[in-house]
Amino acid sequence: MKSPARPLRARIHLDAVLHNYRYAKRLAPSARALAVVKANGYGHGAISLARALASEADGFAVACIDEAMELRESGIRNPILLLEGVFAPDEIALADRAGLAMVVHSRQQLEWVLAARPSRPLECWIKLDSGMHRVGLAPGEFAGAHAALADCPHVGNLVAMSHFARADEPEHPYTERQIAVFGQALGGLRIPRSLANSAAILAWPQAHGEWTRPGLMLYGISPLPDGHPLATPLQPAMTLESAILSIRDLEAGEPVGYGGRFVCDRPTRVGVAAVGYADGYPRHARDGTPVAVKGRRTRIIGRVSMDMITLDLTGMADARIGDPVELWGTTIPANEVAQASDTIAYQLFTGIGRRVPLIHEGLQTQWK
Repeated sequence: MKSPARPLRARIHLDAVLHNYRYAKRLAPSARALAVVKANGYGHGAISLARALASEADGFAVACIDEAMELRESGIRNPILLLEGVFAPDEIALADRAGLAMVVHSRQQLEWVLAARPSRPLECWIKLDSGMHRVGLAPGEFAGAHAALADCPHVGNLVAMSHFARADEPEHPYTERQIAVFGQALGGLRIPRSLANSAAILAWPQAHGEWTRPGLMLYGISPLPDGHPLATPLQPAMTLESAILSIRDLEAGEPVGYGGRFVCDRPTRVGVAAVGYADGYPRHARDGTPVAVKGRRTRIIGRVSMDMITLDLTGMADARIGDPVELWGTTIPANEVAQASDTIAYQLFTGIGRRVPLIHEGLQTQWK
């Protein structure tokens, strides 16, 4: 007889993803939008997301050619941009065959493109370092790189792009400085522009340009400080859920979990849920990190283990083994869990372990 499956799963709400993409488009109605689905769609399942968005998405953005080929091999025909460009000159031939656009962020990549012999004109996004100081051409290099690519017979469409370092801080002047550096570097060039990540789509309309790049907001999480009104319409795209597998009552003074970090300060009802750091739940979640049992908020008590966490069920006399536990989703915002664990929602999502099944719901019925 087959034993019951472990109850942990990540439910992916494809309707929410489509809603969030449409919202990004409404905020920047004059721009086209690349849905950023790198890192397996931020842990949500890139192929399923791309299929759900394919009929509406202006294109997709991924980090590298392996991620792009996965989409192409699954039947995605929308434009795809390689955000990190190519890592070796022989990847240009692959990009050519698959019809991929590529970022050019260094002199070396520029030389590879100019020396290539593609079968069709290559689309290149020239990346300027406007102040992030990670990758990108220096402002003084931009005009020369643009001229070289514009004069190259096997290069087609060109887009100018950059990336913000502090767009998630709406009151900080650094984003305005980056916008100014970008504009000065481009001068009077008539070229499509792409600056806006999720935070800039929400908070910096002057940076929308001709192409936006919604990433985190696509998954229903705001990159802006709590309570920002423009983030309110976003819908969480993932519900990570499990179930209670054990309940016990402890007296005041009894420790819970490894190292006895939590000590009961009163008679405490303790539940155990089937999830741990091997599944991607943050090991450094503090006592008090929020969690929901049957839709009611409570807290984690004790250290996170590899496969289990311990919950405070005091005051939940009706809680039973098998009751649903939401780790994050519609009741418990992922940002709250991230803040209580000294991390960010990006890491929560992309850290989901391989033994956690992704259950895609909603729009997938249209393409199954």
